[in-house]
Amino acid sequence: MNATATTVFILFFVGVTVIGFLAANWRRGDLALLDEWGLGGRRFGTLITWFLLGGDLYTAYTFVAVPALVFGAGATGFFAIPYSVLIYPFAFVVFPKLWMVAKKHGYITAADFVHARFGSRSLALAVAFTGIVATMPYIALQLVGIEVVIGGLGLETKGWLGELPLLIAFLILAAYTYTSGLRAPAMIAVVKDVLIYVTIAAAMIVIPAQLGGFGHIFSTIPVQKLLMKAPDAGSLNGYSAYATLMIGSAVAVFLYPHSVTALLSASSGGAIRRNMALLPAYSIVLGMLGLLGYMALASGVKDMPEFVPYFKVYGPNFAVPALFLHFFPSWFVGVAFAAIGIGALVPAAIMSIAAANLYTRNIHRVYFNRNMSGKKETDVAKFVSLLVKLGAVAFIVFLPLQFAIQLQLLGGIWIIQTLPAIALGLFTRFLDYRGLLAGWLAGIVTGTSMAGSMHFKSSVFVLHVGDMAVPGYAAVWALLVNLAVSVAVSMVVRGMNLKGPEDRTRPEDYLDMAGH
Repeated sequence: MNATATTVFILFFVGVTVIGFLAANWRRGDLALLDEWGLGGRRFGTLITWFLLGGDLYTAYTFVAVPALVFGAGATGFFAIPYSVLIYPFAFVVFPKLWMVAKKHGYITAADFVHARFGSRSLALAVAFTGIVATMPYIALQLVGIEVVIGGLGLETKGWLGELPLLIAFLILAAYTYTSGLRAPAMIAVVKDVLIYVTIAAAMIVIPAQLGGFGHIFSTIPVQKLLMKAPDAGSLNGYSAYATLMIGSAVAVFLYPHSVTALLSASSGGAIRRNMALLPAYSIVLGMLGLLGYMALASGVKDMPEFVPYFKVYGPNFAVPALFLHFFPSWFVGVAFAAIGIGALVPAAIMSIAAANLYTRNIHRVYFNRNMSGKKETDVAKFVSLLVKLGAVAFIVFLPLQFAIQLQLLGGIWIIQTLPAIALGLFTRFLDYRGLLAGWLAGIVTGTSMAGSMHFKSSVFVLHVGDMAVPGYAAVWALLVNLAVSVAVSMVVRGMNLKGPEDRTRPEDYLDMAGH
């Protein structure tokens, strides 16, 4: 065991635990109400929303997986950079409208909006169920980040004794989330983001200096990992896969329940817009994270005797921990590993709250108890948030890691199928709820079939257009099917003059009257 690094790591964990419990008294509100517990009272300004969204979108798994993808697959891994730039213009246009409607009517989730806009419990249930199912493996994968750094500290990660640190971490997470709600991850996100910026800045200075500079680093990388294979007469090769992964991921990321929860907790639509202008700063950090993958290749850490056993267990995910263990003193390894570990707790907390909000508002309240009091509603959400965390731990303890990764792959394909109901629904009601339900089902079946045909090992599916092979993100192909079916069925419904439920929102709800 690396005693110094472990001590620093534990001290940071104790610190954020204290912050998590103190958060209940920050911007005090009635935490017996779901609006306060699950959305922080919608009082987070530009700065706190920036940290919260950063902590929400740039997770421990991002910190580990992006460099691992570059380390293993090369240039393709950099699709995360343009994708993280594209998401912000999309969110700038779409989500201030959702915030305004939600604020006016007291909506807690995107499914609340869908229910009111289209008057369909079934469509709202489809959106809520998709969000919950897509979120569960996402929470489980945050544990991967913690598990890798615990292994890097020299602690056993297999068997019941090995799982104990994970269980302790999530019990602590469950306790302060139950007590403080969304305020806890909002406060802890500030610590997490500062640690990540410090860690990345140090890595960008220290590691290249010891490897002979960036010129030497790039000169040691095989050409096939620096450049994607160019299109030829028979296939677009990696180019179309890169483009569709970029576009599909950008459209999907803010549809996840945890992203919507962080956005709806903002104090105004203006705070959301300002964040969409500021958040590209994280894209710079993401680019630097990708470069760590190349640094790991250039340094040869994979073949160093002390790290070979770890790479056998964790694969490319150990690339970043190996770099820090090799190039930095033990105390700073503790800081870096704490950044990754806390980077798991923040999004996991928001995800569990978001899933609990969806279940409580759009399943329990609609189908089991329509007359819940505000306190009862919050009590149900708190209990469900605990169950969600337990489910995530069960993923890691009882199921192979690959299963969680495969489900997360499917989660990305599934969540994008809610785009027509949520994002397009903010701008038009042309699409009928029956068309949207049919499109959602068609998209889910198509995307799942594509992933299944590849044995759930990849999300890139090859379409054959004439003699040309076009590899692309299965979520995008499935979304195109979804949109086609949604439009076709909606046109048939309108052609038959079938009346739909009343829209419970009004045109003026979508106008930013305050001008924020």
